[in-house]
Amino acid sequence: MKALILNSGIGKRMGEFTTTHNKCMAQIAPGVAIIDWQLQLLQRIGITEVVITTGPFADALQEHVISHYPEIHFTFRHNPVYDKTNYIYSIALAADELRQQDILLLHGDLVFEESVLRDIAESESSAMVVDKSLPLPEKDFKAVVQQGKITKVGIEYFTDAYAAQPLYKLLKDDWNLWLDQIVNFCDRGERNVYAENALNEVSDRVCIKPFDVNQRICTEVDNLDDLERVQTMMKEIVESKRQ
Repeated sequence: MKALILNSGIGKRMGEFTTTHNKCMAQIAPGVAIIDWQLQLLQRIGITEVVITTGPFADALQEHVISHYPEIHFTFRHNPVYDKTNYIYSIALAADELRQQDILLLHGDLVFEESVLRDIAESESSAMVVDKSLPLPEKDFKAVVQQGKITKVGIEYFTDAYAAQPLYKLLKDDWNLWLDQIVNFCDRGERNVYAENALNEVSDRVCIKPFDVNQRICTEVDNLDDLERVQTMMKEIVESKRQ
């Protein structure tokens, strides 16, 4: 199983930080950037092959992960039009590296507990993180769940929906169907939409089940307020491990 980490976004809601850094380089604990946390946990669950899509500050990101994680085999796919496209196009550019195997797909600004990553990786079915205990967010992803499977993912859904996060375990057959539709979207010029738009068109043939984290940490860092909130969470995690 490979991991796919999407890091081609601009991250403009992070203010001045993303004028000089990729958002995934924001520190959530002393000496620990978001990308460090993700890669360390991936290593702990035995993932040694990681595909990273890149956009701004690609060279600095590549140098950082290669120098700090020599045990991981990295493949990088750069999106040269990252400022004009969404991550659907970045995935399409990396398609040849992603076929014919199970995939862990995660956004590069996502922070989660080790147990969340381990449990979804061990899922026997394709799955996406949801948290049924949370109120539905206005502008973030929701997953529509019908008859035990996810039928739609997007920001616009509020009926039969749960708060969702872009962390997926995707079995090979489900992933190949979604990936083919991602490529189809990009081939016909739909490159500035969510990859989930492509998923929604094949959801009748793809079986992705909701994986309820039930108040465990799995959250995106979209802005500086999110970063401060996650830093507080991480401090509590570090202190609990010392006790």
